[in-house]
Amino acid sequence: MTKIFTTILISMVMSMIVHGQGSIKPGELWPDSEGKHINAHGGAIIMHKGTWYWFGESRLPRGEQDRTRYGVGCYSSKDLVSWKNEGLALRVINDTSSLLQPGCVVERPKVIFNRKTGKFVMWFHHELRGQGYRAALTGVAVSDNIKGPYRYIRSLRPNAGVWPVNFTNEQKNYSVTEKDLKSWTEEWKQAVRDGLFVRRDFEGGQMARDMTLFIDVDGTAWHIHSAEENMTLHFSELTPDFLDFTGVYYRVLPGESNEAPAIFRAKGKYFMFSSGTTGWKPNPGRLSVSDAISGEWKATGNPCRGSEEENKITFGSQSTFVIPLNQKKDIFVYMGDRWNPQNLADSRHIWLPVEWENEMPLIRWHDEWDIKGIK
Repeated sequence: MTKIFTTILISMVMSMIVHGQGSIKPGELWPDSEGKHINAHGGAIIMHKGTWYWFGESRLPRGEQDRTRYGVGCYSSKDLVSWKNEGLALRVINDTSSLLQPGCVVERPKVIFNRKTGKFVMWFHHELRGQGYRAALTGVAVSDNIKGPYRYIRSLRPNAGVWPVNFTNEQKNYSVTEKDLKSWTEEWKQAVRDGLFVRRDFEGGQMARDMTLFIDVDGTAWHIHSAEENMTLHFSELTPDFLDFTGVYYRVLPGESNEAPAIFRAKGKYFMFSSGTTGWKPNPGRLSVSDAISGEWKATGNPCRGSEEENKITFGSQSTFVIPLNQKKDIFVYMGDRWNPQNLADSRHIWLPVEWENEMPLIRWHDEWDIKGIK
């Protein structure tokens, strides 16, 4: 009993030392209830019955050989600062007949609640064992309990045999293919904008890599993902139960190489933070805005307000989610990852308050900030 009490006391003290009571220190170690750095990367936050839940990639620490411990981590909190480790909400299946077997890649998990079915639905970017990033699938799982365990249903490429809503008849009928072009020439870039990869992937389904989920004001859920070799974002409508695609989808910012989308609605508009495509290396942040989720999205530049070097690397982070702290008052928190490719479990969390300038969101660096102070 004494040993257990001592462990709990040490973890509480560590949390207070590193983050203070109510304070966030971006980029620092962030211990959970067990005194371990929070292992939930590329993730998102959802509130349910007065408790915040954080879902993210539970990465294997460097040197860990047991790949059956891999999956989606879940943490709970009342204040967004002190987090209890709830274990793996979804873990790989130790069965070679399953696509979700040890050795596969699970990235950017997001969870949403379906009010009609009473189910919690998780979608994630899924790559198959031994195939690198060629599969470009998205997986779905479901649970009656927000903490899980989540039951894996399937993985797929979305919208097979369906054209995007905002795709012209002319684009559908273009005959040019990849073999006709040299990659990254101006001619190739224009062909990508005109749907080169949409036509290529038409029968088997569109690619789905970095992703997020968003529920609009009318209750419609959207699956937003990097498609077309990460050159274009696809906004795909989900079925009413959130477990499949309706076949309605839109190409957004075609040919502009966006990934790491993070969507939020404020001031009557829709905003999206995203990044360029430079692998694990950070790059200049991007902001886009639209009057409707399925409308015309306009890129407005870099939302960061720091030094020239800080702006070039989004304060050393990549976007993953925007926390609606108080949506009625337009109070949000930028949530990003500072990736450590040598030890992904040690990647640091970059949380910063979203500020406003001329009705547009921006991000400034804070070594430490009080989350209670912005509510």
